[in-house]
Amino acid sequence: MLIFNGKLGIEDFYKIIIENKSIQIEDSTIKAVEESFNFLKKFSGNKIIYGVNTGFGPMAQYKIKDSERIQLQYNLIRSHASGTGNPISPMYVKAAMLARLNTLSLGHSGVHKSVIELMTELINRGITPLIYEHGGVGASGDLVQLAHLALVLIGEGEVFYKGELLATKKVFEIENLKPISVEIREGLALMNGTSVMTGVGIVNTIYTRRLLNWMIACSAAINEIVEAYDDHLSYELNQTKKHIGQREIAKQMREHLKDSKLTRKREHHLYDNNNDDVAVFEDKVQEYYSLRCVPQILGPILDTLNNVDKILIEEVNSANDNPIVYVAKEHVYHGGNFHGDYVSLEMDKLKIVVTKLTMLAERQLNYLLNKNLNNILPPFVNLGKLGLNFGMQGVQFTATSTTAENQTLSNPMYVHSIPNNNDNQDIVSMGTNAALMTKKVVENAFEVLAIETITIIQAIEYLKVQDKVSSKTKKMYDVIRNIVPIFTEDVVMYPYVNQVKDYIINNKIDQ
Repeated sequence: MLIFNGKLGIEDFYKIIIENKSIQIEDSTIKAVEESFNFLKKFSGNKIIYGVNTGFGPMAQYKIKDSERIQLQYNLIRSHASGTGNPISPMYVKAAMLARLNTLSLGHSGVHKSVIELMTELINRGITPLIYEHGGVGASGDLVQLAHLALVLIGEGEVFYKGELLATKKVFEIENLKPISVEIREGLALMNGTSVMTGVGIVNTIYTRRLLNWMIACSAAINEIVEAYDDHLSYELNQTKKHIGQREIAKQMREHLKDSKLTRKREHHLYDNNNDDVAVFEDKVQEYYSLRCVPQILGPILDTLNNVDKILIEEVNSANDNPIVYVAKEHVYHGGNFHGDYVSLEMDKLKIVVTKLTMLAERQLNYLLNKNLNNILPPFVNLGKLGLNFGMQGVQFTATSTTAENQTLSNPMYVHSIPNNNDNQDIVSMGTNAALMTKKVVENAFEVLAIETITIIQAIEYLKVQDKVSSKTKKMYDVIRNIVPIFTEDVVMYPYVNQVKDYIINNKIDQ
């Protein structure tokens, strides 16, 4: 169990979202929430506070009677629970809940402590609200998506529970849970924020890091298959570039290949005196860019990923609703902390670099499948009878198609603001859309990488170099071979592609 104190890192998200660790709220956190609630209740007694005794958005010019304050919060939640499209996967919703719980736990939102307590119970018991993909423009945060979360917290709507979609009321009865106490601004505080885009974004980064590590392993393995010279990965060459990501990728590939019997030293073949009479070299003097420039291509991806992590963790540990309750200053500040531009921009960056990774995987795959490029493998790494059998020919179409989809999806959302809400929200972030599109891009990338991985294993099989590849490549070979048997005759490929995709998504590779 993890002690929850309003400070979260990527590892905490991993433990809670992926490993399903439970959380326990620290007493000091509950105390901070109670102090914020009590202060706001007293402070708002004779003052105009947005969303407490006013309407919302353009309707803020209308004062709300004291007798209608609580109904105002219910009206906001119910009217904005208007999402459509596909449901967001429960794991991503859980991440969004954790992000929302964290920001409300900072004591700057003035919510009743029951909000914190019930959200904790829902996370720990695996009860996730039904939230739809469509509806958020990311300006007043994820208003529509978070309204679906708030709807569940007041005991309404639907939830995923033990693999079923059920009415919240029924699940609360089964689990003996009570809805939150709506007192001052619980509806607005729950809905005004960036937690869905941030939660989805953090899961995106977790999976992108896994994807990148598998890509590093595949890139190293291809260098072995073609017996490439290893100086493009050398410490000396990569240290002449100042980029941390490039240096780290090269280092990881050197580590992967340290016991390989296949990669070659340039000084053993081209730097000696035995080439004086050679007019045309049979072997390539340098490899194609998709093999030789991997540190320079994956390096920016790693650097970008690390920066995205940093920004998202800053966001998840921030107060991102409106207004902000500041107990220490005994004041309430109105502004726009709910605006999702930080997350939107980072998600666009992430999907761009993941698309580039996908493109690299597709080019490496093409290199292996095209005998005129690699000069050592049969067409489409076909282990059967040429002409009668087709090897990996069919799945290349899938990889090409999916890569093309990623290229289109990588167009930015950050610059696609559309004014709405009677022009109150006259410039918006579209951060929720950006995060969900990035989710799709990451999933697509795993698909292409699964196809490349199977092809690498087939190539090793054809060349009979299982005892010459590095120990790390051999581990990868053994794992994938347990999923995909050797095939010489044509087989139906989609079950194998899906199984390998599922495996690499859900399992780390030893780096």
